[in-house]
Amino acid sequence: MPAAPLHQKSFHSSDLSRHSGMVFAAAEDHPVQVTRRDGDALVLMSQREADARESLLQLAAQLIAAATSESGTLAESMAERLTWMLALSTEDQERCAADLLRAARASFATNQAHLAIAELTAWRETAIANAAGLGTGRVDWIDTGIVVERP
Repeated sequence: MPAAPLHQKSFHSSDLSRHSGMVFAAAEDHPVQVTRRDGDALVLMSQREADARESLLQLAAQLIAAATSESGTLAESMAERLTWMLALSTEDQERCAADLLRAARASFATNQAHLAIAELTAWRETAIANAAGLGTGRVDWIDTGIVVERP
């Protein structure tokens, strides 16, 4: 069998033994289906992909719980579940809630878990930086350029 394109999404089970490198290379890029004559098809994917999907499902559970809560705003309800959000200002909590919801919708619509996970990670890191006192200090801008000699 010639080398399959990396974007191939389905393989026969015999390809695992005969051309495992090709199947594994495709599975590192995206989940692939392995069809079997005597059983249900299986899906092979990287641990990174499986972890991203698990994280997306956990986020979805939190978003659904927050969205269906009858107490407070969406941001307040989300901050009860994602407690790191409490390190954000009230305004940033509102922006975070909206951004996470938008990114989760995009992830589900496109089957690209990384969109929501990246947004979640960015906001969580911002909250951690805020909690550590980073970014709250005064910034002094230099109005004039400084000429530096060439080394």
